[in-house]
Amino acid sequence: MIKVRQVKVSVTNKGDEEIKKSLIRKLKINESELLEYFIRKESIDARDKENIYYSYEIDCNLTNEDLVLSKINKDVEKTIYKEYSFTPKGEKKLENRPVIVGMGPCGLFAAYTLLENGIKPIIIEQGEPIEERVKTVEEFWNSNKLNKCSNVSFGEGGAGTFSDGKLNTLVKDNTRISKVFDVFVKCGAPKEIKYLSKPHIGTDLLRKVIINMREEMIKMGADIRYNTKLTDLIIQDDHIKGIVVNNEEKIDTEVLILAIGHSSRDTFYLLNDKKLNMESKPFAVGFRVMHNQEMINNSQYGKFSKYLPNASYKLTYNTKEGRGVYSFCMCPGGYVVNASSEENRLCINGMSNHDRDSKIANSAIVVTVSSKDYGEDLFDGVKFQRELEEKSYNLGNGLIPIQLYKDFKDNIVSENFMDVVPEFKGSTKFSNLNMAVPEFISSSIKEGIEYFGTKIDGFNNDSTVLASIEARTSSPIRIIRDEDFESNIKGIYPAGEGAGYAGGITTAAVDGIKASEAILNIYKE
Repeated sequence: MIKVRQVKVSVTNKGDEEIKKSLIRKLKINESELLEYFIRKESIDARDKENIYYSYEIDCNLTNEDLVLSKINKDVEKTIYKEYSFTPKGEKKLENRPVIVGMGPCGLFAAYTLLENGIKPIIIEQGEPIEERVKTVEEFWNSNKLNKCSNVSFGEGGAGTFSDGKLNTLVKDNTRISKVFDVFVKCGAPKEIKYLSKPHIGTDLLRKVIINMREEMIKMGADIRYNTKLTDLIIQDDHIKGIVVNNEEKIDTEVLILAIGHSSRDTFYLLNDKKLNMESKPFAVGFRVMHNQEMINNSQYGKFSKYLPNASYKLTYNTKEGRGVYSFCMCPGGYVVNASSEENRLCINGMSNHDRDSKIANSAIVVTVSSKDYGEDLFDGVKFQRELEEKSYNLGNGLIPIQLYKDFKDNIVSENFMDVVPEFKGSTKFSNLNMAVPEFISSSIKEGIEYFGTKIDGFNNDSTVLASIEARTSSPIRIIRDEDFESNIKGIYPAGEGAGYAGGITTAAVDGIKASEAILNIYKE
């Protein structure tokens, strides 16, 4: 099998036949010499707005591969493709079932990996199963009555369940990433996630995938307990011996995977009380910014926009004072959602369905912050996030505070939308967002948006809509672990986004796999 890069196909005439014809032309072969081919990667090359095309990386079998390789030395090479493979080395017998805290992507894939290797964990989740969770979240968006344990941030599937379901990552761990995608596809995700350069599932399909994954794990022997909150750790001689859930039930275990999310603030405090080593880490905060999707499409793709899916963007900028401003979690054709998880505090996020079928593009525009901004103590970052969320909650009287960009610059409360009429999940209130954040953040956002207007025509339009506050881009805490994934309390394995080792669905899932591999190299069924 050989790998062929830069197989180009016109965006105006995409299809299997065109891909095949382009591949044959690239290899300078007859159709009869091509036995089969598999798309490994599909991307859109829009660097030249007058010549936008699909670019493919393809694996194929030919009747005479060596001859083709000898004639063509550009963009063609022997395929080296490694599938995920893991052989456990563990010899120590487990006395009790391992416990996994959290059913986000990290917890799910940690559990799945253990189950594939014969170890049947107990999985606890403070929130509800997907079916009930969706109803609870919809009720919150309609009534503003918050369930602190089951919401956009907490519950089966984790925070990513109510998101765009992005799977792209900069992490280079191809075999484990392929494993994650294979499991998702097996559980109902679209097959194209395995080759798209920017794969996503979408909140609507992701919910179904998680339900199917749950049913598969139950068949494999998982014990899943919803509405079950970690409330204490039982530690003896610096080893985990068990946990307490819901302040009453004790569960014995010598292996605990902490797959908590980045919003698990009360758990961070518990871990600190139990002397787990942790450190603060920088993060970013800012606003959601909304534009008409058609404007983004036209800016990114020009005359070819009608042939292409809704466009995304990725923008970065350093202010005159050297502070980073960047777009985060861009949702084409999506919604801005109320993602609050604490009483009298408000935070937001972006969400899209698989088809990305709303008329509004939204992205967080966030500003980097560090201990220099909020303090050196371990929980000063958490306190800073909470202060910002309290300000937004009070500013909007419990509703999502919003403002037109023109009025944000002029420091006045907006009265009406202009040509951008955004789509929200949760109620909104016109407010002055300059009051939601410190001045260094608001000025950095303004400076960044003006610069981004030079990159995407119309980005800094007066009608652009802002919403506050995006405060949970990543965990403000890192739970320190060694090279074997253990914390200073032996048997505790911090993993995923909440532990400070991932940023998104795919990286969290991969980290969960790695944590379970570390356990399987010590323990056996």
